Amino acid sequence: MADISTPSPKPQDNKLLDPTPVLNTVQTTLDKFLTAANVEAVYGPPVEQGENLVIPAAEILSVAGFGLGLGGGSQTATEAENTDSSGGGGGGGGGGRVLARPVAVIIMSPAGVRVEPIVDVTKIVLAVFTTLGFMVTMITRMTRRRPKLDD
Repeated sequence: MADISTPSPKPQDNKLLDPTPVLNTVQTTLDKFLTAANVEAVYGPPVEQGENLVIPAAEILSVAGFGLGLGGGSQTATEAENTDSSGGGGGGGGGGRVLARPVAVIIMSPAGVRVEPIVDVTKIVLAVFTTLGFMVTMITRMTRRRPKLDD
């Protein structure tokens, strides 16, 4: 009687990928974004002019998004005999933006403290033209005659 033996499958590395480097990169990037929202970024250095002290104030918007992925693989006994790879993979990506715009100045004088807003006339004019364009388009569409369908 012949001895029939089956080959044992190759040992596989079942180690999962270590997400620590990717998470460290995300943490570092988030820390950089959050530094944009500190008090020094919002309130500029005071400027002294005679008896007046002027402090600029800004609005800061910080937006970030990230995605991470890890992969793995498994092989059956017959696949393990034919290949040397054990599977795996990982990746990540992200992006963001920090926006800052001046919104006001705080003026401190012997007469008192007052806040003067900074008005961007260009944005107001663009908003008015956009609204007017939308209204004209809608009125034109609503008053247009539609052809009657004959039955």
